Amino acid sequence: MNDRLSDIPHTPTTDRETDWITTSITADLLRGALDLERTAHGVLPHRLPARARAQCADGQLAMAEAQPSGVRLVFRTRATVVELDALRTKNAYRGAPPRPDGVYDLLVDGRPARQASVTGGNVLLMDMTTGAAETLPGPVGTVRFSGLPGHAKDVEIWLPYNEVTELVALRTDAPVEPRPDGGRRKWVHHGSSVSHGSDAASPSTTWPALAGSLGGVELTNLGLSGSALLDPFTARALRDLPADLISVKIGINLVNTDLMRLRAFGPAVHGFLDTVREGHPTTPLLVVSPILCPIHEDTPGPSAPDFSDLSAGRLRFRAAGDPAERAGGKLTLNVVRDELARIVKQRAADDPNLHYLDGRDLYGEADFAELPLPDQLHPDAATHRRIGERFAALAFGPGGPFATVR
Repeated sequence: MNDRLSDIPHTPTTDRETDWITTSITADLLRGALDLERTAHGVLPHRLPARARAQCADGQLAMAEAQPSGVRLVFRTRATVVELDALRTKNAYRGAPPRPDGVYDLLVDGRPARQASVTGGNVLLMDMTTGAAETLPGPVGTVRFSGLPGHAKDVEIWLPYNEVTELVALRTDAPVEPRPDGGRRKWVHHGSSVSHGSDAASPSTTWPALAGSLGGVELTNLGLSGSALLDPFTARALRDLPADLISVKIGINLVNTDLMRLRAFGPAVHGFLDTVREGHPTTPLLVVSPILCPIHEDTPGPSAPDFSDLSAGRLRFRAAGDPAERAGGKLTLNVVRDELARIVKQRAADDPNLHYLDGRDLYGEADFAELPLPDQLHPDAATHRRIGERFAALAFGPGGPFATVR
């Protein structure tokens, strides 16, 4: 590639005191976002389009889709210093120690180079016992990366997967330009908090980000914490997105919210897949069932918080359902897996590009014995890496549904 930067399409301005360049944050500098909302401070990336957001008043979904899992600033520059002003909204729980700050990952020419966190910002303070929440306002903060090599390079700044992030300003000491996509295949993934990134070490090390890197694809992550609920508007978002590969990880949120019974589950899965197929009739489509989660393997939801260790900073979950309720159609993970396998087998007779992956092939009983789920629901950083590596091998590897040549 010619390392001479082309004309910049942003009309940047220069701060005379610092001789830095401020570049407008526009859609062509962002990957992984479906929509940009103009706010009083800057722009807020969304992972669901405005029409979808208008169709659901659920606060959990609103928070999850505005947390920029998989969203990153991507550009080419000779800059040796990069500053990003951002206003975060960080979650906190009354009576519990503060949660760790979200992490920004800097990648240079595809390789991890720096990590940082932003200061200030808002705090969404939630009371787990009553469900009450209040927002405590705070100031805009700055993430700074310095000492970067002065040659022309590709820069990616992955935003924290667990903090709502308003992007206020991007400053550099050399011009930036959007990076072409390079022709990589576009992979769109939808799933629950595990796919969202819960308890991963950083945004570029969630399991979908790791799998996408190993598979050499361009990721759009629609992992929506607590909100992978077969919503029609999510199916339409998948339908309307450009995609060369699609995966949907279905089940755990339907169990731990106790949202529906078996009678509704099967038709809802069919309807979800029908909608996706309207926009992607022949695109490789992989249905992934839940990873192992012992509390819900044979016990229905809902999941309930266990507050016994909350003061020590440890929130755990338990299954509040009764195994006997399976007879009445309540969902467990084993029920979900059986039904998903049946549905995919049925549909694949007429849809050769539809595939099924048992989530226990990504994380099963032996893995739980070695790397237990710390809160009984979510994997830790090491487990995210294991799941990402296994997904890459099973999906993108030889013979996999996402292999370049099957």
